[in-house]
Amino acid sequence: MRDSLGSVQSVLVLGGGSEIALATVRELVARRATTVVLAARRPEALETREKELRQLAGARPNVTIEAVAFDADAIEGHDTFVDGVFDRFGDFDVVLLAFGVLGDQSQAERDAAAAVEIARVNYLDPVAVAVPVTNRLRAQGHGTFVVLSSVAGERARRSNFVYGSTKAGLDAFFQGLGHALVGSGASVMIVRPGFVHTKMTEGLEPAPLSTTPEAVAEAIVRGLERGSEIVWVPPALRWVMTVLRHVPRPLFRKLPL
Repeated sequence: MRDSLGSVQSVLVLGGGSEIALATVRELVARRATTVVLAARRPEALETREKELRQLAGARPNVTIEAVAFDADAIEGHDTFVDGVFDRFGDFDVVLLAFGVLGDQSQAERDAAAAVEIARVNYLDPVAVAVPVTNRLRAQGHGTFVVLSSVAGERARRSNFVYGSTKAGLDAFFQGLGHALVGSGASVMIVRPGFVHTKMTEGLEPAPLSTTPEAVAEAIVRGLERGSEIVWVPPALRWVMTVLRHVPRPLFRKLPL
């Protein structure tokens, strides 16, 4: 449960190696979170991150920071994984879904296997793990399910429509899930960043209003404090996308997007 001041005490990260996720966890630990579980395909690769988080927590009592094995592609094992991690570590105030791939648009629009891979990682795998996680959040009667979506899902663009379509599906699923959780004590918060400077986007031309993992993390923490349902990073993108959604298709095709 959150503490008496409403601060997050426990967080489970699905995709523990994500730069945005790690920045978010650092913010939460700095605000007195005591239980952090980083679920990743290669938990041993997060040993340094675990040590950094323990140092940040300092001498605070009863601090648990641990990386555990989680393969998002192993859909058949998601129920067992989720039950195991909740049974072992207890209730979670926040579950952050942070895994995904950008993919190669030029390849994906010509190679079915490449397109399906992006769709699987960005949509099917999240849906498969979201269902058992939501069952546990309902059962505990509290908790926020935070999902990293993208402004790319707001309207398909020529430059990344395969990736954008998967984020559109992900976003729609979690919007519906948020509606379904009303009255349960649990909730959903969808985060829609623009271009984020990470290893995944390294070498790409930054888009206008580009941001950093740290800025996204700060926005996530503010959103949790406010009980937000949708968080735009930076906030100005909300109004930019409101305009772009209504641009006629012939004109939209001509925009340098």
